Amino acid sequence: MEYGELKPTANRQNPAADCDESSNALPLDPNPTTARSHSSTQGDQNADLFLSPSATPKAKAPINIADATPVFSAPGSSRSHDQRCLTTTLDLARNWPRPVWHSPWKIYRVISGHLGWVRSVAFDPSNRWFCTGSADRTIKIWDVTSGTLQLSLTGHIGQIRSLAVSSRQPYLFSAGDDKQVKCWDLEQNKVIRSYHGHLSGVYSMALHPTLDVLVTGGRDSVCRVWDVRLKNVQVHALTGHEDTVCSLLTRPTNPQVISGSHDTTVKLWDLRKGKTFSTLTHHKKSVRALTHHPKLDRGNCFASASTNTIKKFNLPRGEFLHNMLSQQKSIINAMAVNEDGVMATRGDNGSLWFWDWKSGHNFQQSQTIAQPGSLESEAGIYALCFDVTGTRLVTCEADKTIKMWRQDEKATPETHPLNFRPPNLRDVGRF
Repeated sequence: MEYGELKPTANRQNPAADCDESSNALPLDPNPTTARSHSSTQGDQNADLFLSPSATPKAKAPINIADATPVFSAPGSSRSHDQRCLTTTLDLARNWPRPVWHSPWKIYRVISGHLGWVRSVAFDPSNRWFCTGSADRTIKIWDVTSGTLQLSLTGHIGQIRSLAVSSRQPYLFSAGDDKQVKCWDLEQNKVIRSYHGHLSGVYSMALHPTLDVLVTGGRDSVCRVWDVRLKNVQVHALTGHEDTVCSLLTRPTNPQVISGSHDTTVKLWDLRKGKTFSTLTHHKKSVRALTHHPKLDRGNCFASASTNTIKKFNLPRGEFLHNMLSQQKSIINAMAVNEDGVMATRGDNGSLWFWDWKSGHNFQQSQTIAQPGSLESEAGIYALCFDVTGTRLVTCEADKTIKMWRQDEKATPETHPLNFRPPNLRDVGRF
């Protein structure tokens, strides 16, 4: 059988889906505003639907492909969206703050003494000593200048997950897997108070900067607020999380308590009422670390970290600002910021990254090395903290050691140039 200029097709539900992408045939409707007559034959319908530019019926005027283009897409929809994205990207790159140059950091001391994983660290407000807590159930106090051991405290029956040193009293607070929160009097070197209330291990704690208040969080999904002047007095039980509370942050102004949890949320709490006033759901995995700049005048914002992601939020309402401009592919368990705007983040794979706080630029990537005699899998970092001056960094590691870092004084912008690339929308998580 020979076919004419019109090519009838078989009866099918969606003829346009059978069009070959390499063909010039265009699925057009010659009369899109008028309903077709039900009396017309199937062959006539198919003939109207498929028109080949090389075989156009004589009864109809030639069809200009350029004129027919608007039939297939909404006029200017994708093009206007692309133009808007391009304009926003250019504005973002033009207005993004340029990072400040920082010297790279290097290890200058390795301290040994613990018999288990070193899980927590805190500095004395006078900057004369720092303390570390370990899986060996001891707390050790070290001299900052020499790195020598000054004192060992025993009393916990589980690994010590969190430490905090008060700037208002000579107190040291510790918490661990044994459900206990202890207050140590450093003038007597003994426990003077224990706070009971958590139903499981206590993973995080934070002292309020201006009030005699201690906030603790743990596996029971509750943040508990304690009055440190009294014995075992719980002020609030902040409930709302659905999983382990593994990171806490306290501030002198509202929100005075910020918590991160394994339920992937960050909650901002009203400490006076004991209730949450905002819940942030931007993370997709456990929020294991929180931090903010030690100087509030450097930007009223905070950062939160989960697996592969670090995000910054504005305060007091918690509006999302941007993601950090690089992706640290590990479970980020700790982060800290000094007054110079250097943020350090550590991963469970031993990675230690340094960032410019304001711009989110990653200027150094380091990898810790397990000490001789340790397993290769023990090249992990569990906790880190800057000293009061911000010139020293202490990391607590899985190889049972404590490493101290400082900036390289010989580095210059010429030897370590600032390789900064302005971000696009995907980098900062806008779209």
